[in-house]
Amino acid sequence: MVSRRGLAALAVGMAAPAVLRAQAAWPGDRPIEAIVPYPPGGGVDIMTRLMMPLVAAQVGGRSVVTNRAGAGGQLGFEAIYNAAPDGYTIGSVTAPVLQAIPIERAVRYRPLEFSFLANVVEDANAFLVAGASPLRSLADVAAAAKARPGTLNYGTTGVGSDDHIAMLAFEAEGKLPPMTHVPFAGAAPAMQALLGRHVDLVVGNASDGLGLTKEGQVRTLGQASPARWAALPEVPTFREQGFDVVATASRGFVGPPGLPAPILARLEAAFAAVLADSAFLREAERLALPLRPLIGPAYRGMVAEMDASLQSLWHQRPWRD
Repeated sequence: MVSRRGLAALAVGMAAPAVLRAQAAWPGDRPIEAIVPYPPGGGVDIMTRLMMPLVAAQVGGRSVVTNRAGAGGQLGFEAIYNAAPDGYTIGSVTAPVLQAIPIERAVRYRPLEFSFLANVVEDANAFLVAGASPLRSLADVAAAAKARPGTLNYGTTGVGSDDHIAMLAFEAEGKLPPMTHVPFAGAAPAMQALLGRHVDLVVGNASDGLGLTKEGQVRTLGQASPARWAALPEVPTFREQGFDVVATASRGFVGPPGLPAPILARLEAAFAAVLADSAFLREAERLALPLRPLIGPAYRGMVAEMDASLQSLWHQRPWRD
């Protein structure tokens, strides 16, 4: 008579070849779905739609993009995390929002347990003012915040967004009284409010104001990157202006926890190949995508380091309004 343990071992042994065959056949005729946790047309969506056909071609398959917006990205993050780990569902994420949401509220994902595939973009946060604004530097912003506590207002893409967190880090670094936060449903309406002089300042990403800065309608006061972005060589970093703040929006791709090692390796290799492709690099430059390619463990390491900084900032300046 075969024991229960023996039957279990036999079942596993019989199932293993089928699992291995499925992995070997991946992706086959079934498309790889890439979930975007934001509406169409934004930076994450544009990056995903540019990358996914190229990545799918690298692994001999095809792709579809699905937008699952809601709760500041939370709904999409949860959909990616809780998908079957079979290689047919991955998604795009943005940090630090990925890590910031679970600090603030209960969610159905753990940020550091995703299967990290590749970071693609690192878009520095930036302080933007209208071209005619009297604010001409970060020192001017700090002086105005101290002189008129609570009267200086700034727009962002939402509570707990990378933009909002960048301002909280700036306030903490400069030991400033809180400025008045005006959240908007995206970068476009925030920039419209700035041009209409409805807000004093917008905290966005450097790429958000690139065109308007070059036209003179907007002035970028500083970029919170380790070094100046080549597309804005005339704009000093926060550190150059005496504020030790590095704040960026990093956009990349993850899968659910537990992706099989062979599929994980193929996806990592596919992203690495696309990120090194000259045609892709030309298109990324045309679209003004500030690239920071990181594959697999290097990407996870960056997210983990960012997570530790967020935990510290939360205790100083929590971002729950």
